[in-house]
Amino acid sequence: MVWGQTVVFLPALSDLQSVWKHWRGGVTITRKMISRLTAKKEAMNFQGSRRRGEDGIAMVIDFLLSNARLVLGVGGAAILGIATLAVKRLIERAGRAADDEKVEQKMAESWEELSLVSASPTLLKKGIEGVVMKHVAKAARQQKADLCQQPQMSSLEVSKPESKSKRLQLCVLSLQERLQNYYHTRAALAPHEVQRAQSLALDICTEIKGFLHNRHPDMPLGEMNLGGSLLDDLQVVSADHACLLVPLQLEDSLWRLIPGEETLLTHPLHWMVRRVNLEYFPRGRSYWDRYLVGGYLSAEAVVNMFSKAVMETINWLSISSTMDCLVRPVLGGPELRLEIRPGNENEGAESSDPPLFISMLPLLRQGDVVLTAQPELTSPWVNAWHLSLYPWETQRLAQLDAADDGHRRHALKILKAVCRLNPALRPLEAAPLANLILHLSDSESDWSEISLDVRFQQCITELIGYLEQGALHSYFKPAVNLLSGLSEDQVDQMGFMLYCAVSEPEILLI
Repeated sequence: MVWGQTVVFLPALSDLQSVWKHWRGGVTITRKMISRLTAKKEAMNFQGSRRRGEDGIAMVIDFLLSNARLVLGVGGAAILGIATLAVKRLIERAGRAADDEKVEQKMAESWEELSLVSASPTLLKKGIEGVVMKHVAKAARQQKADLCQQPQMSSLEVSKPESKSKRLQLCVLSLQERLQNYYHTRAALAPHEVQRAQSLALDICTEIKGFLHNRHPDMPLGEMNLGGSLLDDLQVVSADHACLLVPLQLEDSLWRLIPGEETLLTHPLHWMVRRVNLEYFPRGRSYWDRYLVGGYLSAEAVVNMFSKAVMETINWLSISSTMDCLVRPVLGGPELRLEIRPGNENEGAESSDPPLFISMLPLLRQGDVVLTAQPELTSPWVNAWHLSLYPWETQRLAQLDAADDGHRRHALKILKAVCRLNPALRPLEAAPLANLILHLSDSESDWSEISLDVRFQQCITELIGYLEQGALHSYFKPAVNLLSGLSEDQVDQMGFMLYCAVSEPEILLI
């Protein structure tokens, strides 16, 4: 049968023609897919006459399901399986009816189930429109209702009323209450945990600062300090990472920062630092001239210098004994990274505290512009410096919340925790989520605590739209697509999870 662009292979069932004309769903199959399906069909010698009734539709359903993964992929096969299950149930009910009145009654019940179907692009970038069965939501509601029902308890269970599960208690909460509970139990960090991580990071900062001052007294560096989400109260789930900012001091008359749009790279986030006035101040007048590559200060050369001067030279065993914890560099990658594990290496028992990772980040500052040396973000360009938008984003969020006593940062921490704890949403980093809230703040002014549930649902809907478009543009640099690093499979999995969360947002808070 054919409805516009939708093609569905079904046996000719005259007694169901009145039913099929109401169908609004279906799986969109392109010509390429049809040819692949036809080739697969011929290869398997899928021959024989069409059979009428339940056997015919069951045969077609089984064939589609067996070949769905080849045509639609894993995500599409799952959706097709859910959709065809409802169709098969409709056929079975219609076939068991004895007269026309019962047929119409059974069909009405089946169409009530099929009315829960809504179009859902689970393979967004492949152009395949699937049908998302909200039977998933219906099953979730049924499971929640089952949890809320008190089962028959033995005398031993009655004697322990305090053993109620957290899920049983949460089933009676509203979305607003669940969000608040999720924030305090999963997203927000305990003050003692933050204090411990900051104390360890400050100790490491002091050790590195003293070492560089003694070994490289002529190296022009600014005041080292901590930065990032740990210091800005935006870290979630656990205090397991921190940033040690190492500012380089450049002579204003010898160096010029060039925006990414003005370079040959034409990338808004890939800036370059040019050595100027060489005719008046020849090479060697600046300490950083030794890291020039092609007339530009090389971020990769600076990182390699710090890797040899700090990561490979400092006696970390001595520092470990002084700090009563295990400190060691994480070698083998482009990042300048340290791992700190509580407790001494010689102690047999392992600490329950999670390890802390500290990233050493060389950077340049000029006004409100912050450039970081991160070859993992600017590769393969050895001379490129990364323009960090994090200071602008966090400052803007703080300003908006201060102006209207809003809870945007509160919502951001909940979204970050949801994405970090959900495997399907884990590829979404903090930057897209922060920009999502910034964009939404332009159209929504009420970010009070009582409207947190509405804003949370809006964030889900907006994020689905961005995933469908395949682009979420930076709030401060619209030419930058913050979703460009996601693969098609990642977009597929995130899209499906978020579509299920539209009707049941609680599934993200489990």
